[in-house]
Amino acid sequence: MFERDGVTYEFHHMGIPTDEPREGERYSALYRMYTSDAQTQLLHVQYHRFEAGSTLHELMRTVPHPAFKVSDLERAIAGKQVILGPYEPIDDYRVAVIIDGGIPVELIQTRLSDEQIWGRARSGEQASLYAAQPD
Repeated sequence: MFERDGVTYEFHHMGIPTDEPREGERYSALYRMYTSDAQTQLLHVQYHRFEAGSTLHELMRTVPHPAFKVSDLERAIAGKQVILGPYEPIDDYRVAVIIDGGIPVELIQTRLSDEQIWGRARSGEQASLYAAQPD
């Protein structure tokens, strides 16, 4: 954990773009993206696979990104190049993605526990990002 400009940052997960389909993928029709979780113990990793026509910024589709929980999302993104959000893909979980030194960085503000976050993401309950499934 560290602090910058009055905002506390705590590492949360890594997002890694992939071209390989993976078991347990969840689909986001909004971003034409599949997300799956790695079987890791020390760090949470999400793999993101994109369909042609995904509207997400090219850096998000091609470069791994760290994600940090922040104490104040608005302050954390002030004056930064924001390429996504802020928005709420999971109820009570606000997200924005900035570019920092040429890499995408996801910033998250939430009071949810990790169990609640990952449970909602996996189940699709209270998670509008993954609500619609492909035909």
